[in-house]
Amino acid sequence: MPNFPSTQPAATILVVDDDALIAMNMVDILADLGHGALEAYSGRDALDILMSGAPVDAMITDYSMPGMNGVELAREARRLRPGLPVMVASGYADLPEGVEEDYPRLEKPFDERRLAACLAQALGGASVEAQK
Repeated sequence: MPNFPSTQPAATILVVDDDALIAMNMVDILADLGHGALEAYSGRDALDILMSGAPVDAMITDYSMPGMNGVELAREARRLRPGLPVMVASGYADLPEGVEEDYPRLEKPFDERRLAACLAQALGGASVEAQK
């Protein structure tokens, strides 16, 4: 996989997906981009990581997960960490009716270039240190 250097400083990204293979793929892409990653396989696991105080600069979450969808997780994550950049990944052309979304959307399937662009948008050029 070609390495597309990030214009952002190295960040720690929380990757949330109930499919371990997809999560591992995202972690690998993030590593290629020069970022670190923490993995969670459910919304509850992701919230536990956020509550633990682990350094997290942004979160990428799958939309469709059992128990808590990605938008619900994003809302809870921002209650714990206001201003946390959150991206919602989905293979759906449109999210179900009634889902309000103000998060950058990462459409599945995606490649390294698309993930890098979405991450840059979510981090908004802000310093990683300023987001901690």
